[in-house]
Amino acid sequence: MKLCIRPHDIGTNTTAAELGRKIHELGFYGVQLAIAKAIKGQNGAPGTLTPQVIQEIRSGFNDNGVEIPILGAYFNPVHSNKAVVTAGQAKFADHLAKAKEFGALYVASETGSYNDEPWTYNPRNQTEEAFAEVTGVFAPLADAARQAGSFLSAEGAWHHCIYCPKQMQRFLKELDNGFVRTTVDLFNYLCIDNYERRYDIFHECLDLFGDKIVIFHIKDFVPENGELVEVGLGKGIMGWDKLLPEIRRELPDALLVFEGVHDLQESLTYWASL
Repeated sequence: MKLCIRPHDIGTNTTAAELGRKIHELGFYGVQLAIAKAIKGQNGAPGTLTPQVIQEIRSGFNDNGVEIPILGAYFNPVHSNKAVVTAGQAKFADHLAKAKEFGALYVASETGSYNDEPWTYNPRNQTEEAFAEVTGVFAPLADAARQAGSFLSAEGAWHHCIYCPKQMQRFLKELDNGFVRTTVDLFNYLCIDNYERRYDIFHECLDLFGDKIVIFHIKDFVPENGELVEVGLGKGIMGWDKLLPEIRRELPDALLVFEGVHDLQESLTYWASL
């Protein structure tokens, strides 16, 4: 399976070539690239991704043997300032239009929170109002994905508006036009009240929309003082020794992305042992 990482977990405000060298040395296949968070002098806004800029970024990774299968254009679709939402939509649509020039298949986002920043739990997130607002914002982006021949990949999270696998199934059905997919970050679907059911939640994702899963985010955690705290891979209780064989069997083409992984070298050693 193809293992990726977010470049801004390796370095920020630097060049694609420098990131590409470091990521290749670590042994990753590719990246989930959030341009504004990683590349010096670039914010990824519409109009800034000229052919020259795209070629420089793509070459910086590709010339070092690193692919760019995923672009990150995360934005909050229920932000109280609708100008922020409109700007996020525009950036996401532009990334969809340019994805193939980067060699990317997918453009990814989460589904936001009525807490503008950070995107933390708000009871309003888990309402029909939230579902309707989020699907309304992403519907034109699903159309933009179809027109571009790229794929929108939405990521659910317990503290966001698409907060559980059943809601993600609804979201995918609502927007289905052949170009809408999903990222599963199992950690993000968990909270202190449900983490002991993590294997059930994982299987619920496979059962409800397994054919739409294209990306898995890889994390580990421990419960601590009433919260879930991320730790290095293999140092927590997620149970990747149980989960990874199922992913290999059921979704061998899915991309696996280290996201904010602690103790990177030790985590890579652990991952290689699975």
